[in-house]
Amino acid sequence: MESNTDNLKRLIERLKTFNFIDRLFRWSIIRTLLIDAASDLQGLLSNLDGVKSNLIRLEADNSGLAKDLQLSRENAIRQENDINRINSICQEKDPKISLLSNDLASERSRNGSLQEQVNLLNADIRVFKENITNFTSENDRLKKDNATITESLTNQNQRNSDLSNELAGLKQKLTDIEQELSVFKNQNTQLIANEEFRKTEHSNAVASLHRIQEQIQNERNRELEERHLMETDRLKKLRETWSNHEALVKHQIKQICAKHTVEYVEKVPFKGNPDNTIKVAEEFIIFDAKSPGSDVLTNLPGYLKAQSESVKKYIKEEFVKKDIFLVVPSNTLEYLEQFVFHLADYTVFIISVDALEPVILSLKKIEEYEFAEQLNPEDRDNICRVLGKFAHLSKRRIQIDSYFAKQVFELAYRCETDLPTDIHQKVIEFEKSEKLNPPTEKRAKQINLKELEKDNSKILSEAGTQGIVIQDDVLSFEIEKLQLYKEEPLN
Repeated sequence: MESNTDNLKRLIERLKTFNFIDRLFRWSIIRTLLIDAASDLQGLLSNLDGVKSNLIRLEADNSGLAKDLQLSRENAIRQENDINRINSICQEKDPKISLLSNDLASERSRNGSLQEQVNLLNADIRVFKENITNFTSENDRLKKDNATITESLTNQNQRNSDLSNELAGLKQKLTDIEQELSVFKNQNTQLIANEEFRKTEHSNAVASLHRIQEQIQNERNRELEERHLMETDRLKKLRETWSNHEALVKHQIKQICAKHTVEYVEKVPFKGNPDNTIKVAEEFIIFDAKSPGSDVLTNLPGYLKAQSESVKKYIKEEFVKKDIFLVVPSNTLEYLEQFVFHLADYTVFIISVDALEPVILSLKKIEEYEFAEQLNPEDRDNICRVLGKFAHLSKRRIQIDSYFAKQVFELAYRCETDLPTDIHQKVIEFEKSEKLNPPTEKRAKQINLKELEKDNSKILSEAGTQGIVIQDDVLSFEIEKLQLYKEEPLN
């Protein structure tokens, strides 16, 4: 019989490494292992009972076989005695038969009855010989049976010895298991006591933890309620500030204009109705008050960008300055990253209420200058020189681009007329597959002069490697020889 003690071994190994923390939080593992070990122990006990019953049965079978062997031996001895007795009788009869045969031969004619006796004796001899033959075969069979029984008995004795050794081992193992079980029972009793103590401590700790948790929760609720009230008051004040923002901005601008003698325009002479307008150097400067529409200030940058594009309607009017100011509450500046929007025809500045006075004062400085009349002759010459250079360069570029455009048109027409039809069709297919993507212009990105110079230097170096004339003095001399203006006829 096979027995499985893996669960007992796992339990013993687990108990060797089981510490106090495991006893507190992992006792369910020990209980599971104890149940499995108990089932293994029960299986061992059942196997031991089966082994005992098999041993008793084998001992009974062994006793019966021994008795049968003894009887077989006695029968064999008795049959051997019978054979010996028959052999002795035959030996005793042989002289008599010879004598009788001689007497019968000499007296055959004289006594016919003797012949009958001889025949009877011959029949008896044949019977005796047959009996001897049968006894001999029976003796051989009994000898074979005896050898078989002897071998079976030897095997049975060997099996009995093996079972005795196995029984002794099982008894020793049972003794060890009973000792281990006793130790486990003692440990189990100790662990149950520790478990009860741990449960008591755990209950006390849980009760204390619940009290602390309730106290912390109450404090947290009170703190959250206080924060909620503070946040509610803050939002209420913010809403009040934002709702009064337009009136506050208007009041502040009027006070600043009155203080620094700046003209405040109540009604503008153009289409539209901006919140606040002042007049400086015969130009109308617009100050629009903007405040958040809700408590979510993350949408404020997008809202201001949209409003910056919506004030484009004022720029179309005459005498309106190209700089427009959007006034926001001071407590919203932390949510903004961009304070200037450079649009195509105008610029929008985002300022707070606190910056109104410095901005208006800086704008008022414009009145102290009468534009170009206040500049010195050198500054005026420099400005005129730069503007004239830009004008000449732009016109010359238009002239050169027009020439190249004409040459490109002629080349395109020659491509259609001079190329063979099949080649021209192939050219059209490649033309359709090509795509030219010039750099796109972004509103918030400045064109860097250093990058342009770097790109220009790269193009010039590549042109030089191809043998193209790129001397600036030669090109400029040849380009300047081109006529830019028509000669007016002389009167």
